[in-house]
Amino acid sequence: MLIVWEAEGHPHYASMGSGQNIAYISDIGAQGLKPLFITGCVVTTVFLDLSFASERWLRHTGRLAKNLGVAEKVLSGLSIVFAIAGTCGLILLSIFDTLHHPHLHDGFLLLFIAGYVISAIFICAEYQRLGVHFRQHRILRLSFWAKLLFILIEVVFAIIFATTSFDDKQNVAAVFEWIIAFVFTFYVLTFFMDLLPASRSAQEHTSAEIRRKTEGENGVGMMDETGYAVENGRAPPAANF
Repeated sequence: MLIVWEAEGHPHYASMGSGQNIAYISDIGAQGLKPLFITGCVVTTVFLDLSFASERWLRHTGRLAKNLGVAEKVLSGLSIVFAIAGTCGLILLSIFDTLHHPHLHDGFLLLFIAGYVISAIFICAEYQRLGVHFRQHRILRLSFWAKLLFILIEVVFAIIFATTSFDDKQNVAAVFEWIIAFVFTFYVLTFFMDLLPASRSAQEHTSAEIRRKTEGENGVGMMDETGYAVENGRAPPAANF
């Protein structure tokens, strides 16, 4: 969307203020690119929520570091609930555009930012508790600090965005809206890091299955009819009584 606005020579849209030179994402999304805007918001947030659900399932099945206490499971559940709230906010703000529904649009924008920031807070709390039990998993610490960085940056920039919007400094506010969007993209990418250990555990499980099958074909670890272990296809000699 930014590329399109640049390619078109920075047009001044109907939803922009008289002294505004930099378009908000919402200004571009309220015009001819609205179908793309809605589709992008839906696809991004739905797949992000699916990654939340996948992580919860993989921890439950032991493919990722398991939640050992009730508190961790509650924190995980709350993070999913607020992520869904953020999803609803982003999808609805793309539908109720700033040109035709400015007040609804602003409300859904607040729901989007608040939902995902609060969700990230609960995830950080969950990861902090997991890190106590699984100190050997370095990726938990990396993901914790990445998400904490997202929270701090997003909160600070959201405050600047809201302040400059109310002070009618639309160009500054538009710049910070774009920055908030790029920071959110960074947050989405951190979930690839979270799910990476699950792919490794799947490869290890597959390798173990192949080894067991190979050993079975070679007779290693198999049992003969008497119940004795067979090594290299030969049973141990019978005992003398």
